Amino acid sequence: MCLPDWIPAVEIYRKNFLIKKGQQAFNEGKPVTGIYFVYSGILKIHKKWGEEKELIIRFARGGDMIGHLGLGKEARYPVSATALEDTEVCYLDMDFFESTLRVNTNLTYALMRYLANELQESHHGMRNLAHMSVRARIAQALVSLKDQFGTKNDGAIAVTLSRQDIASFAGTTYETLFKMLNELASEGYIRLNGKNITILNEDKLRAVIQKDSQ
Repeated sequence: MCLPDWIPAVEIYRKNFLIKKGQQAFNEGKPVTGIYFVYSGILKIHKKWGEEKELIIRFARGGDMIGHLGLGKEARYPVSATALEDTEVCYLDMDFFESTLRVNTNLTYALMRYLANELQESHHGMRNLAHMSVRARIAQALVSLKDQFGTKNDGAIAVTLSRQDIASFAGTTYETLFKMLNELASEGYIRLNGKNITILNEDKLRAVIQKDSQ
């Protein structure tokens, strides 16, 4: 999507580096400095939710872009990005990235489509928080994680998250998540093995989601 003549400029201005597990690429409320493209690893994109809680908006992995929400009128990051494992990224300074968008119309169009899709998903997520039961939100979180990351050879969802992160992704508390996961396991919807979660009956999980979506 980038013009061939512009690629040498990108090679000069880009900075590749590693974000260690637990470190932040950027912090909510801080001034915007640039855009990040994820090469490998996983980051959680999250924001403050109340006094001491956080809400995970999404997870970013190889091929995703983060930091682009800072392109808005107020040049401050509206979310934080924290590495869940060692993550390699490519960083472009905001001034250079904006110059790149002005020169590369195809890239600008692709970014517009990317932002529109993310906005739709954000609105859908807010609707879920407002209208879905906790049980349905947890079911949605599990199905979303399976859809994004796939499964291991043993069938478990192919990403290892803490129970607190799953709770923050589902918009609930750790205690409620713990209770609901055990209920879903006892009903045969999922299997729990340490931090690993295997979906045993996806149709039933989606039926729980669909019931609250009507």
